[in-house]
Amino acid sequence: MHKVALSFSDGRTHFIEVAANETVLDAALRQGITIPVDCREGVCATCKGTCQSGNYDLEYVDEDALSEAELERGGVLTCQMRVASDCAVKFDFDSTLCTSAGPEEIEAIIKDVEIVSESAAIVHIDAGSRAGQLSFLPGQYAHVQVPGTDEWRSYSFACMPNDANRLQFLIRLLPQGVMSDYLRDRAKPGDRMRLKAPLGAFYLHKITRPLILVAGGTGLAAFLGMLDEMAANPARCTEPVTLFYGVTQVVDLCEMARIQGYAEKLPNFSYHSIVMRDAERWKGPVGVVTDLFEDHHFNDGEVDAYLCGPPPMVDAVKGWLDQRQMDNSVVHYEKFSAS
Repeated sequence: MHKVALSFSDGRTHFIEVAANETVLDAALRQGITIPVDCREGVCATCKGTCQSGNYDLEYVDEDALSEAELERGGVLTCQMRVASDCAVKFDFDSTLCTSAGPEEIEAIIKDVEIVSESAAIVHIDAGSRAGQLSFLPGQYAHVQVPGTDEWRSYSFACMPNDANRLQFLIRLLPQGVMSDYLRDRAKPGDRMRLKAPLGAFYLHKITRPLILVAGGTGLAAFLGMLDEMAANPARCTEPVTLFYGVTQVVDLCEMARIQGYAEKLPNFSYHSIVMRDAERWKGPVGVVTDLFEDHHFNDGEVDAYLCGPPPMVDAVKGWLDQRQMDNSVVHYEKFSAS
């Protein structure tokens, strides 16, 4: 039995279990997800998607249903797709076409809140009361209700899925904000917190060439989940992985020991940090994250780049890349705004 993530253009993801010799389409239908289908014979392309991670076989694909170029990019017909590992399949239509169900709502308990600096907190929660593992793709996010209010905010998981459902968020603290005020002033172990998950189309795809990860501030959270997964399965990560991490001030640098731990587990992993404001105890570079970039990091313009952080940082990195010959690279990004 393998787990397959079905991701849709509206940012929703549904997970299904696929049995040996079962097609992805049949497994989805069996579990209440009605992927559009017509012929079931690999001809009409109605059930077409793109496999972004995992191994699979296609029984038959008509040349008019998927071109050679689409097949090379991971194009699949789910009526002909049999998986040989866990997989992630992306569709270019909304989930509302095949299911009315929204993200799962979960009740969790806060275990600990670490106020890392005046602008960041790490929140550890326990969703162990949920029956079975909460499935999500590292890089995705949850919609989180601020305890004691009707307000909801969105935060990336700063961890990978696990059997115990021990989850973590790295949250930006604002001078004034509903979640920020709660975490600074009232949060305590044992508080109940409601989540809706999984959400988001930003997640780690199949690794086939060097990865560039660019984090701004608490945008690091999404990459912690991705790197957790790589470190747990190092044999699947043979390409170089480079993390660039930029923050406003030294005290905003989070989880540095954890990042160093990835370097010890992943022989091809390296990281570079930079701060915008100089400090006496900071011996590293000062400036913005693009100041760290050197041409040799980018594999002659053939990399998969992931960007996560405030809109100005993401736009600056995209602008830097646009000025180079990066036509053979793929850029995935997620912007977050203050809330």
